[in-house]
Amino acid sequence: MTPDAVATWVDRLPPRAAEYARLARFDRPAGIWLLFWPCLIGAFLSPAAGWWPLWPLFLVGAIAMRAAGCVYNDIIDRDLDAQVTRTASRPVASGAIPVRHAWTFLVALSLIGLAVLLALPLQAQLVALGSLALVAGYPFMKRITWWPQAWLGLTFNWGVPVGWAAADPNLRADLPVMLLAYAACIAWTLGYDSIYAAQDIEDDALAGVKSSARALGPNLKSGVGLFYIATILLLGAALWRWGHPLALLGMIPAAAHLGWQATSFDPASTPSALSRFRSNRLAGALLVLPILLAALSPALLAA
Repeated sequence: MTPDAVATWVDRLPPRAAEYARLARFDRPAGIWLLFWPCLIGAFLSPAAGWWPLWPLFLVGAIAMRAAGCVYNDIIDRDLDAQVTRTASRPVASGAIPVRHAWTFLVALSLIGLAVLLALPLQAQLVALGSLALVAGYPFMKRITWWPQAWLGLTFNWGVPVGWAAADPNLRADLPVMLLAYAACIAWTLGYDSIYAAQDIEDDALAGVKSSARALGPNLKSGVGLFYIATILLLGAALWRWGHPLALLGMIPAAAHLGWQATSFDPASTPSALSRFRSNRLAGALLVLPILLAALSPALLAA
């Protein structure tokens, strides 16, 4: 049985509701956290304390927009999904949900995202709108480039500049620090989504789908390790530039966890790939930790 076909809590819902919950991936929340953590990283970079009331908005936005992204991706990829064992049972690909109904569901989820957007400060709204082209283009990248995971990194981590703009209306935070943190998150995404893509290497080859996992081939495991090393180095550079070298100590748990992922990941094992990918819910929290420590350090020192 493929991961997409495994029974989850949504199977206790009425059958129609269960199909829509599966379409939105509500039964697999890892992607929500992968959208949420970058928002916090960006917000914590603010020298102001404006991030505190924003985190519920970031969480609701991550839930709604991750669901909307999944629905949009499944609509565009329905023919390709039908050719891949892991995704053939998805509601749109299998025909359980008609395409026109999926579009209606997408609009409803997008309206929730719009409500969150309008609740953010104006400068954050403008930054957030910059992600629309990235979101719209993502499903097509696997047809165009061997590195759709890089495009996903640009898209999934747009929360870093959004959080940065939302937490500080005057944008007093150091722009290079934010860009270094954004680059670190992109490298992180390259690592974890290459692991995720390892599940589909054979089916992707038959369907003509491109991915970093296929591009790296026998070097996939070492490639993931290099992406994770870049994550730690870039985030460390952000902290150093920010003037918080002691916060580098807070990166030790994240470095250890990413190191465990890279060394224990077995590209030939679907359970290994899936479990290492899902562990990035924790990895994201560990990457937030040093940024949070740096943000709180003046208050801690004053105390």
